[in-house]
Amino acid sequence: MSQTPLSPGEPRVLIGATGSIAVTALPAYLAELRGQLGGTYTVLMTHTAATFLPPTTVAIHAERVVSGESPDDWPTDKPSRLAADHDIVVVLPATANMLAAAASGAAPNRLTTVILSTRSPVVFFPSMGAAMWDKPAVRRNIEQLRADGHHVPEPVWHDSYDVGSRTVSNHPTMPPPAELAKIVGSLLT
Repeated sequence: MSQTPLSPGEPRVLIGATGSIAVTALPAYLAELRGQLGGTYTVLMTHTAATFLPPTTVAIHAERVVSGESPDDWPTDKPSRLAADHDIVVVLPATANMLAAAASGAAPNRLTTVILSTRSPVVFFPSMGAAMWDKPAVRRNIEQLRADGHHVPEPVWHDSYDVGSRTVSNHPTMPPPAELAKIVGSLLT
């Protein structure tokens, strides 16, 4: 899909969508980001993100969606090009797995390779279970990402119903769309 021409100053935003149930809220976040910041949006979905939310659904809300790892896509979607074509990388949601890979400098997929390749700001919005959030390894990974110059805002705690256990759990997740858009906007100035 071709990108829409930008007016001067409009951001080119790359959203890295990872495999969390929270990714199902991505359309609402894209709408709020677009409403507050304008610009163009490319969504780079990991394989597991695409199991929660179909790329065809995301394509309704973004100028471009990249998913899968096919080498056939590399002429237009190779990590170095994706990194160079955007002003900011927003990892939304950021799972414990993604935080660990990025903190260690691993590149097991296209999104982590883009994170390693970009010179633009990268912001991670964590979303995971409370038990995971409290693990020393997760806390270390967050501190390492911050030490490396990335942005990891503190998550918002949210109550949600767990169908499997039939209980309500409190866990850290992304801020509401309007607050998240303000954070991203502040990193673009």
